[in-house]
Amino acid sequence: MLSVIPNPPRIALPIVGSDDLFPVRRVYCVGRNYAAHAREMGKDPDREPPFFFMKPADTLQIVTGDAAVDHPYPPRTENYHFEVEMVAALSVGGRDIPEADALHHVYGYAVGLDMTRRDVQDEAKRLARPWDLAKSADASAPIGPLHPADRIGHPVRGAITLAVDATERQRGDLSEMIWSIPEQIALLSTYFELHPGDLIFTGTPSGVGAVGRGETMTAAIEGLGAIRLHVV
Repeated sequence: MLSVIPNPPRIALPIVGSDDLFPVRRVYCVGRNYAAHAREMGKDPDREPPFFFMKPADTLQIVTGDAAVDHPYPPRTENYHFEVEMVAALSVGGRDIPEADALHHVYGYAVGLDMTRRDVQDEAKRLARPWDLAKSADASAPIGPLHPADRIGHPVRGAITLAVDATERQRGDLSEMIWSIPEQIALLSTYFELHPGDLIFTGTPSGVGAVGRGETMTAAIEGLGAIRLHVV
């Protein structure tokens, strides 16, 4: 007989400087939000409006501490790509949120990674199919602890980098986003009613590429620290 869990546990993120946890609801991601990355993916950043996709909340892999944590290389891919991103966490929801008010909805920020089965994504693009299998592998959304905005403010500039072992592979600046975080929130709220606990992965700079088993990724954002993952 099927057993039912009446109140399944929610995924929650640690908060820097607090014993409280931040419960997660949905995970939204904006695509190609840095001009150089858009160009390396063969797109024109001056013509393309922003677009969004989603990851299941249980793809989050919460990473804390200075030591590297094990990150599983997923099946059905031979081209597993890293994409370092700043993540915005919402504590206030709403529909049709004005851009001028959008930052009042943000609780804080974290370092994140949008890991992607690139070969699966390329095939999906070729066949005009959804990206779900490419973007939603188990543990494909590593994320560090949340830094509350009332302590650090709302970052609009600062280095965002990713290194594999000792080699830097991605480097950009938060100021290079095509669509700002207020613009992302305002637009996303015209498609969905946003809620407390929603996360937005805000895009990646250029330099995305493959990572292999046995390699260690270090994703860092100025003011938000770093997370480290050892691919196994």
